[in-house]
Amino acid sequence: MLRFERQFYSDEVKHIVGIDEAGRGPLAGPVVAAAVVFPPSFRNADIDDSKKLTAKKRMELFELIKKKALGYGIAFASAQEIDELNIYAATKLAMRRAIEQIKVPYELVLTDAMPFKDLPAPTIPVIKGDAKALNIAAASILAKVTRDLYMDDLQKQYPAFSFADHKGYGTKAHMEELEKNGPIEGVHRKSYKPVAKFYVEQLTLF
Repeated sequence: MLRFERQFYSDEVKHIVGIDEAGRGPLAGPVVAAAVVFPPSFRNADIDDSKKLTAKKRMELFELIKKKALGYGIAFASAQEIDELNIYAATKLAMRRAIEQIKVPYELVLTDAMPFKDLPAPTIPVIKGDAKALNIAAASILAKVTRDLYMDDLQKQYPAFSFADHKGYGTKAHMEELEKNGPIEGVHRKSYKPVAKFYVEQLTLF
C-alpha cells in the first residue's frame, strides 16, 4: 500500500494534494493532468501507478477515486499549447489548471517529479511519486483514464487513425498512418520530430 504522504500529516498539514500527468510522450492529443486530495485516513491497497494497472482496473479505480476524494481536478493542455510552449511548460500549465479545481483547503502539494515554486501551498517533487504516494498514484489514474477516453473519442472523429489502440504514441501502426494520411491539424504535435518532418516536406514542395 502506498504511504509516502503519511510522514507529512500533522496538526498543521491535514490535507495533501497529489498531482500527476499522462501523455507527455505521444505524437498526438493533449497532455492531461490531475490533482487529488483524500482524507488523511483514506486507505486503498489497489491504488497504484496507473502504468501497473489493467485498463479495467484503472476504470474501476477512476470512479472510486472521484467518489472518495475530498476534491479532484482534471485538466488539459492541447497539442497547440504543447507546440507553442514546449511539452514541459504545457505539462505544468495542465497541472496548474487541475489544482485550480481543488476547492478544499490544503497545506501541501506532492507532484510526480515536477517542481513548482508558486502554487498556493508548499510543493515537494517526488521522484517516481506515482509508485510511492497514494494521492499522486490516484492522480495518475485520473489523468490516464481521462486521456485514454479522449483518444478513444478522437478515433471516432478520425477513423483513419487507430487512436483507441495506440493513444497517439509513435507506434509502428501510428507511423504508417501518418505516412499514409499526413498529420491532423490541431491533433498532432507539430513540434515533435516524427510529425514536424511532414511540415518540412510540405515546405520543400514550394
